[in-house]
Amino acid sequence: MVLRPLAAVALVLLLAVSLPAPAAAPPARQAHAVAKNAPARHAAAKPAAKPPTPLRNEDVDPYDVEDPDSVDQYDGSDEEDPNEPPPDESAAEPLVQNYLVLAGTKKDQKRLETRPPKLPDLSPYTDEAAQKKIVRTPAGHASVVSMLTELSFSSFKGHDERLREWAMRQSSLPKIISIEGGYVTPRDLKRELPAQYFDEPEKGVFVARLPIDIKPGATLHIGEDVKDFRLSFDRGAFLVNEGKLFLMGSRLEGWNEAKRGPSEYRDKHEFRPFIVSWAGSETYIVRSVVAHLGFAATKAYGVSISQFSPKLEPVFHRPAPTGWLLDSEFFDNWYGFYCYEALGVVILRNNYHDNIKYGIDPHDRSRQLIIAQNRASGTKEKHGIIVSREVNDSWIFDNKSFENALSGIVVDRSSVNNVVAHNEVYRNHADGITVYESPNTLLWQNLVVGNYRHGIRVRNSVDADLRDNVAIGNGLAGIYGHIKNLNDTGRNIHLDPFSQTISMTVVGGMLVSNGSGPVTIDQPLSLELYDVDLRKPARDLGIRLTGVLGQFQEQVLDILMRRKLPVVVRPAGGAATEASG
Repeated sequence: MVLRPLAAVALVLLLAVSLPAPAAAPPARQAHAVAKNAPARHAAAKPAAKPPTPLRNEDVDPYDVEDPDSVDQYDGSDEEDPNEPPPDESAAEPLVQNYLVLAGTKKDQKRLETRPPKLPDLSPYTDEAAQKKIVRTPAGHASVVSMLTELSFSSFKGHDERLREWAMRQSSLPKIISIEGGYVTPRDLKRELPAQYFDEPEKGVFVARLPIDIKPGATLHIGEDVKDFRLSFDRGAFLVNEGKLFLMGSRLEGWNEAKRGPSEYRDKHEFRPFIVSWAGSETYIVRSVVAHLGFAATKAYGVSISQFSPKLEPVFHRPAPTGWLLDSEFFDNWYGFYCYEALGVVILRNNYHDNIKYGIDPHDRSRQLIIAQNRASGTKEKHGIIVSREVNDSWIFDNKSFENALSGIVVDRSSVNNVVAHNEVYRNHADGITVYESPNTLLWQNLVVGNYRHGIRVRNSVDADLRDNVAIGNGLAGIYGHIKNLNDTGRNIHLDPFSQTISMTVVGGMLVSNGSGPVTIDQPLSLELYDVDLRKPARDLGIRLTGVLGQFQEQVLDILMRRKLPVVVRPAGGAATEASG
């Protein structure tokens, strides 16, 4: 079975053998950055688990308590203890239940044959195709109206907190720029609006000093003739899209007019300009730069494509929003990208770097997303790429996610039927690829190299299908499957139920020089291993399996490596059984 072109595999192996321990791990993870060199297997008893962190007032967005999205911006990593030691290798722990280890049959071999997944065709998503979507007639117009009468701004004025902020920043009752009736450019806005609200301080550079609302049926086109489209931090500007937004070959950023520079991130609670595209909208960002946006308030994360809140959605009753983000750069945003109940969004060939909380974060009930050929790196607080809470039927492929504060790629919270394929995930400060409470996930031909913790982690997830993945030089296990009771972690069980069950199929691939072993799994409903290359362990004493596999190591290695048959592990119905087959 073909894993990668031989040259690429050889290069990765060469890098992995000489890969130094990461030099600048965050303090909470420093112990694990050198886990494969530290005598962890002789360490003292595992410390008691930390009590769950209660929800703090500062973590609750006061502006929209009606919207569950505003009070629950967490993911499965918040339920993990970053100081938890690796699985104990010093002794075989007694199993909670009895297991059978069987040699698979020819029928099992045929069933486990690898068939490549069908990935979406990327050829329709181009600059030229996006340009053809721009309709330049009829001409639209702009006017200044009161924010108080705009229902689509409800999320930004609840409980009077933001109204006070907008009034303070505008030195008046809050106003917005309303774009209606058709096609508008920044030059049209400059011609129709007073300079105190929208100005061109230098040729091709425009500053919006009020929030902008692109109404249904209207289009705002920011094209190549615009060098910079600035949203004023000082005056509380942001951009709401209810129609169509085209940012094509340009730059859009938050701007601090008092300092004559970008609105760089300082504190998560400090207002910064943002973009939100509501239900019924289309957003196209192509060959552009988007930077210095977003803060920790609902739908104000940076670049968001979102259905309305549950309270407003029945009022507007508009279809799911969508958009294309192509060949662009996103940095210093609270979230590089966020969506909520979006449909068919394409995130392709972008560079997400040095964003704050997440790089790419599709969320609740978004579907049929394409996240491909992006770079996600340097995320300062969490993950490079994450899909979370019922983000289903989507594809994450051909991305590079590296040097992020936690994991490179995460599939989280009941996100099902997703394909994660051909990604290169390396030097992340937690796991390479993580699957939390998300069944029916296919991980196909991914490279996970030099991540501080596990190469691939699967928690509380059934039917995880791992095919032809290569895990090299990760700090802990190459593949780690486990269950965990999340009742006492602060998790919202009503929003995010879970089941302490795991089942996994691992076929093909290489698990090479991983610190605490090639593969371990805890209390599985079932486990199948077949044609997995374990030839180069990190430890001098050879291959060491842990978890259920550690109880039957000789039988497992005999079936897998000598007899070259599938290993089938399943719970036994009766008395303890060493092995069968």
